[in-house]
Amino acid sequence: MQDVLSMIYLWLKAGHVIFAIFWMAGLFMLPRYFVYHQEAAPGSPEAEVWVERERKLLKIILLPSIIAVWVFGIALASAIGAWDQGWLHAKLLFVLVLSGYHGWLSAYAKKLARGERLLDGKRLRILNEVPGILVAIIVVLVVVKPF
Repeated sequence: MQDVLSMIYLWLKAGHVIFAIFWMAGLFMLPRYFVYHQEAAPGSPEAEVWVERERKLLKIILLPSIIAVWVFGIALASAIGAWDQGWLHAKLLFVLVLSGYHGWLSAYAKKLARGERLLDGKRLRILNEVPGILVAIIVVLVVVKPF
């Protein structure tokens, strides 16, 4: 099995990077959508449009992307036999945190759809920085392999 994965390594890497970019784009967009959604009057037609946009972003881009990132990532780690390397363990920790952030965003979208506005625009703008910081750490771990 590992021989087959090694032969398709570059295709696995390309898929992983492509879907990581899609995933990150969605993680950057969704909190911004939340800001605009919260600026719309509760129960207004504009607020309903944002609910639909958030739902589509989650279902059409974010969900397939996170699944593909994990599938391609696990296949890549298997193809290169990286399971015992420290940088991969650290990367997986940060990807798990990013996955949890994704889950939190998904839950917050459902709350917004119900009319619950728990965070203000400033906090949502600050939360929008989380994926950028995490992906910077992840990229350094993968490229530099510090341990």
